[in-house]
Amino acid sequence: MEQLVEVFKTNVELETQAAKLLEALVDYFPAYKINFDLDDCDNILRVESPNGIIDNSRIMEAIGDFGYTIEELPD
Repeated sequence: MEQLVEVFKTNVELETQAAKLLEALVDYFPAYKINFDLDDCDNILRVESPNGIIDNSRIMEAIGDFGYTIEELPD
């Protein structure tokens, strides 16, 4: 199965915020490889799935539950 990558724009600005979110996200989504690129102007959240399925709505909901904004970036 093809690996899938989704990229999201966030308002996460600090490494401490990103670290806290990553800790929660890896618990919620253990199958995904997740990281932030806070050097990018869009404060990117990158999600990779080895099985070709990424539940964008659940990821966006999880980030929103922490009080951050997130939106999908087009391919």
